[in-house]
Amino acid sequence: MTLTEREREIVDLLRAEPLLDAAAIAERTGSTKAAVSVHLSNLTRKGAVLGRGYIVRPAARSVVVVGGANMDIKAHSTLPAELRTSNPGATLSTAGGVGRNIAENLARLGTPTHLVAPVGRDAFGDEVLAATRAAGVLVDHVITSSEPTGTYLAVLDASGELVVAVSSMAATDGLTVGQLLRSRDLVSHADLVVLDGNVPETPAAWLLDLAAAVGVPVVLDPVSVAKARPLATTLTPERPVLALTPNLDELSAIVGEPVAQTRAAISRAARQLHERGVEHVWVRRGVRGSLLSSRSPGGRTSVTLLPAPTSEVVDVTGAGDSMTAAFVHALLRGDSPADAASFGQMAAALTVASPETVRPDLSPRLVDAELRKVQRPQNKENP
Repeated sequence: MTLTEREREIVDLLRAEPLLDAAAIAERTGSTKAAVSVHLSNLTRKGAVLGRGYIVRPAARSVVVVGGANMDIKAHSTLPAELRTSNPGATLSTAGGVGRNIAENLARLGTPTHLVAPVGRDAFGDEVLAATRAAGVLVDHVITSSEPTGTYLAVLDASGELVVAVSSMAATDGLTVGQLLRSRDLVSHADLVVLDGNVPETPAAWLLDLAAAVGVPVVLDPVSVAKARPLATTLTPERPVLALTPNLDELSAIVGEPVAQTRAAISRAARQLHERGVEHVWVRRGVRGSLLSSRSPGGRTSVTLLPAPTSEVVDVTGAGDSMTAAFVHALLRGDSPADAASFGQMAAALTVASPETVRPDLSPRLVDAELRKVQRPQNKENP
């Protein structure tokens, strides 16, 4: 990205005073408002300025997260949960959604992050936006939907494990390519895009095509078995994906057959996805840890087993979202994929030990400190 001398002058002004408008910039630079407007348009095209309000692109590597944003309503039973009857406990409402949670975790880890997600014109939408903005996420490209803001109702037992959940996400389910077009330049100038599997098949394919055309790497979180199934046809070598992060059931749904809980079976399934353009397949296995299968540009495949760190479980909600976010953060700071996966697992362990969906004190220093406390034996092989 090459800037003219006047463009650099305008960027410097906006870094110092982000609220300047075109008229004020013209006055400071001794130019005209019309000329400044042309410069601002060029800066937006070049990716130096993002979104409305002339937001200057951060010097640090930035991420765009495209996915769901909703209000989480969690009911936590104080005793072992009994079905078909009332259970004593407590309820909590908090901003949620896979994409939104990933974005907040990234922001708390210090990665400049934009969220592209639909919210309704309602009180829940206002609450979700306020909480997300307060966490440091840039929300200029959040989409206002005619549908109500999504909700996610989860019932947790006394151990913090999920008993049942119901999601209502019409706003995300109805997301269209037309709604995403306003974020085309934002995506095109990102260092990395995270795609939440809640995005419907057609706009998801459009985003993958756009990212492939402009050379922006994509990390794709399948989210659930139902949302993973369309990926069987969406994933192709023409739409390369940097990393896919399924659990075992999601992996089975994508490859179209049951995958056994063995290293050999998971590795075979991962190789199918490598053939479809996925560079890293990171399979989450719960208490068993995870398996990372990576294919080099030369076609060589390596498999890394990562044991799960021990953790006291308070609430499992949001663990996978923090895992993905921390993995992305670590990749962008230069960690190897295996080290980034270890960083992600530790972030998830810290998250389940907290009652919050997104741990408010999450930071690279905290995660790295916990990693230093444990040994990380890794079993690598080249099948």
